[in-house]
Amino acid sequence: MAASLASTWWQYLLLFLAVAASWAGVPAIGTAALGTAAVAASQDKLDLAAVIVVAVLAGEAGGLGGYAIGRRWGRRLLERPGKHQAGREKIEERGESLYARWGWLAVFFTPAIVSGTAKMPPYRFAAWNLLDSLGWSVSVAASAYGVGRIATGHHAAHDIAILIIGLAAAVLVAVTAVRRRRRRRTRRLRAEGAPEHPS
Repeated sequence: MAASLASTWWQYLLLFLAVAASWAGVPAIGTAALGTAAVAASQDKLDLAAVIVVAVLAGEAGGLGGYAIGRRWGRRLLERPGKHQAGREKIEERGESLYARWGWLAVFFTPAIVSGTAKMPPYRFAAWNLLDSLGWSVSVAASAYGVGRIATGHHAAHDIAILIIGLAAAVLVAVTAVRRRRRRRTRRLRAEGAPEHPS
């Protein structure tokens, strides 16, 4: 393991930077980088556990960076005049709407800069962002690793189990989010005295 890390540390560093940048607000590159690293792990070029740990830490670091930017300069950045002003304002409106309806669950669906702009309490954001980073890292890495193993002819129970874990983590995150949203909606309707409608 030590020898492997000594020769591949730069790949873990690139993974960290790509994931951190993605969670800070640069779209798409984090998932692509993590998927690529997990496939490399499936071919014994990287270590899967190390890939997941690096991705989780990078997601937390990048999320906290994006949150700090949003908390300090978010509204000015999103509302500044320019070519993409309308798009940025739409992101801001959507983020505020999600926070009003979903509360902390919005962390799972909005860029970190929006959490900062919405002035979510920092310790709460850090906790939920870490959970989000963990769920995302496990689901993407395990799924990509399992697919990589099976695609190259490895059909051991261990390889199939890792693929199932990745897919199950993705489903768990989605189901938890939907159930939490429904509970919040039910509580809001009760508070407003409105009749409940089955979903």
